[in-house]
Amino acid sequence: MFPENLGKQEERLNALFRAYGEACVAPEPSANFIPQLWQRIESRQTFSFFFGRVARGFVTAAVAATLAMAFYLTVPRASGTYTSTYVEVLAASHNTDNPDLMETAGYDLTAGDEI
Repeated sequence: MFPENLGKQEERLNALFRAYGEACVAPEPSANFIPQLWQRIESRQTFSFFFGRVARGFVTAAVAATLAMAFYLTVPRASGTYTSTYVEVLAASHNTDNPDLMETAGYDLTAGDEI
């Protein structure tokens, strides 16, 4: 900053502070000043508190549902359960005695055969 402009800027800043002080009149202090101030603050925060309560409720419900599903999946069921794994079922279903498979696998093409 240039020193010659410093005095002008200070005067402008002081004028701005005076205008702000005149525009914003300080409230008269009374016995109910702080309670009324808190009442105004709390009235503006009701939506955010309501939203927070709803969000906490959803989180609690999600945790409860997760625990219920985890419990359901870990508790063994008495009837209707499968005792074989997926690989065991696939191995059991692979039947090598099937004549259709053996016929196509054993077919030998010679040079004179046509398809």
